[in-house]
Amino acid sequence: MGIKTMRIIPAIDIIDGKCVRLTKGDYDTKKIYNENPLEVAKEFEGAGIQYLHLVDLDGAKAKHIVNHRVLEQIASKTDLKIDFGGGLKTNEDLHIAFNSALNKSQEGVLPLMIEKHLKVGCPNMEHKKLYWEPTVITKK
Repeated sequence: MGIKTMRIIPAIDIIDGKCVRLTKGDYDTKKIYNENPLEVAKEFEGAGIQYLHLVDLDGAKAKHIVNHRVLEQIASKTDLKIDFGGGLKTNEDLHIAFNSALNKSQEGVLPLMIEKHLKVGCPNMEHKKLYWEPTVITKK
């Protein structure tokens, strides 16, 4: 039987461009724990983390992407593979997310995972490949 490994994927939840925590998903319980998501992402990367779950809580509430600049900053200034969610409801939202992370593209593979949102479809993005890898358990 082979060795099983578990990948730890920390999350950064974003409201107003800041790192926050909510209690039981209640926006009224918002607690800001860092004003600079890039700083937090770099700390994770410095600790050896390779993957990041980034959630646009403003986008989730507004039902359209809001904090794409945070995605762009983290994608361009770290080597983290980013699982981005929150507010991805339309083709336009997907285009914004892809374009925010395009500078991260290497050999046509965009290290951005957008789970559950591919059903929206991106007809003008067929020429791009989506980086897709299991986010919880991998087998060696």
